[in-house]
Amino acid sequence: MLGKNFIICGLTGWCIEVAFTSASALRKKDKKLMAQTSAWMFPIYGSAALIGEISPKIAHWPIVARGLLYGGAIMTGEYISGSILTKLDVCPWSYKGCKYTINDIVRLDYLPFWMVAGLLFERILTNDLVN
Repeated sequence: MLGKNFIICGLTGWCIEVAFTSASALRKKDKKLMAQTSAWMFPIYGSAALIGEISPKIAHWPIVARGLLYGGAIMTGEYISGSILTKLDVCPWSYKGCKYTINDIVRLDYLPFWMVAGLLFERILTNDLVN
């Protein structure tokens, strides 16, 4: 099940990133709505499959607490994977020049987005149609 969920989360993450970066282009009034992602992102998003393993154990937690756990875990994964990819000189993102960054790899102001993403992955992974 974890392998199937890894693929589902990888593809879902790619789609979310395309929508997010396209919305950013819209905000900049770019009518082409060009979006971007990287093949490196697939396994990073795929690792969200672990949420499917954790969610049954914390299903009784309030939604905000679950969101904070997921958001924090996602940001930790982003930091670890970003650090590795930066050392290899292949990191597809950089938050250089942005406020609230940690080593230009993680943006603390993105925590609410990651909380929502974690809860979305939880919903997808606990839906009987997927499992």
